[in-house]
Amino acid sequence: MSNVLVPIANGSEDIEAITIIDVLRRGGVNVTVASVHDSKNITAANGCKIEADVLLPEVVGIQYDAIVLPGGMPGAEHLRDCELLIDILEKHDIQDALLCAICAAPALVFGTHGFVADKQATCYPGFEKGLIGAEYISDQPVVMDDNIITGQGPAAAMTFSLAVLGNLKGYEVAQEVADGLLC
Repeated sequence: MSNVLVPIANGSEDIEAITIIDVLRRGGVNVTVASVHDSKNITAANGCKIEADVLLPEVVGIQYDAIVLPGGMPGAEHLRDCELLIDILEKHDIQDALLCAICAAPALVFGTHGFVADKQATCYPGFEKGLIGAEYISDQPVVMDDNIITGQGPAAAMTFSLAVLGNLKGYEVAQEVADGLLC
């Protein structure tokens, strides 16, 4: 079974966080939702209350098949500024685990910390200057380059999540989930 870490923070984009978690779990992925704060309870960007499974320090040392970051403001800034999360991302990047981010997170987290250098990536329009060293792809809702998957924003959350699922479990599983969701 594939194991995925979904870090969340106060101000994470509601639709993106929930869609990522839901689609991956529907596809049979073991998803661990981890708060980067001192509390498991966060308030998403548009007011949804989300309770994480764990606090981020509880999963240090676990190797995941993918780490998937929702965007949203100021959630993406909290993820960007979490030194422990960046350390975990770096260790997973070395192991070629999937690193995935949507909305503001590709620019604020991946761009700031060098994960998209010399890669193609997308993000929420207006954040593209943060994709430091990357080729910004503006006309695709989801872009994959090597082990990096990026998505544009809330409207792309389903496509993004299905792309992550397809890379983890295969096209057939992603298609079954998509069919069940009437996508």
